[in-house]
Amino acid sequence: MATEVLVPLAGSIWEVLVEVGEQVEEDDELLVIEALKMENLVYAPCDGKVSEIKVKKGDVVEDDDVLMIIEDA
Repeated sequence: MATEVLVPLAGSIWEVLVEVGEQVEEDDELLVIEALKMENLVYAPCDGKVSEIKVKKGDVVEDDDVLMIIEDA
């Protein structure tokens, strides 16, 4: 089963910290979003493998956009 990682708050992507195919564990850091003039980390909601990354550095994202997909381990 796949889990969608959603934008917690609107902003712009500062850095993507993982790659497609990478194994992640719950609470691993996935990416950094700049919002409200602060850097905000987005964490993995579950264990699994990153199967798709839908954003890149500089992209502007809105609330509830899908950032990436994690396939269950």
